[in-house]
Amino acid sequence: MRTAPLFVHCCHCRWCQRESGASFALNAMIEADRVDVLGGEPLVVDTPSESGKGQRIARCPRCHIAVWSNYAGAGPRVHFVRVGTLDDPDALPPDIHIFTASKQPWVQLPAGVPAVPEYYDRRQYWPAESLQRRDVLLGRA
Repeated sequence: MRTAPLFVHCCHCRWCQRESGASFALNAMIEADRVDVLGGEPLVVDTPSESGKGQRIARCPRCHIAVWSNYAGAGPRVHFVRVGTLDDPDALPPDIHIFTASKQPWVQLPAGVPAVPEYYDRRQYWPAESLQRRDVLLGRA
């Protein structure tokens, strides 16, 4: 990732729990053209999603670890990069916890980080710079 992400989600939905094999998924949303691929072209796998619209998961061609996803709503222009795959995942803590209504009961959410039971209105939580970048990406600027 050549720049800071737009926003970092910690998703506690059951779908992400199942897909990740963990209690949540930590994804950094970033413009696709700001991501450098270092290990060869990823293998892209179309998979179902909870919304029914599907997602495309890009996997490392060597180890097959999921590196990012593209969702129908954002399309190919926004990658949801798996933070745990980065060299320094500690640098990207969550900006928000989403779908906390289905989080594991033993997961303790940190004070000071927004948490919502389902999804959210980005205008309420995203920094102004990220909203501007999104507008540019969508051709609204």
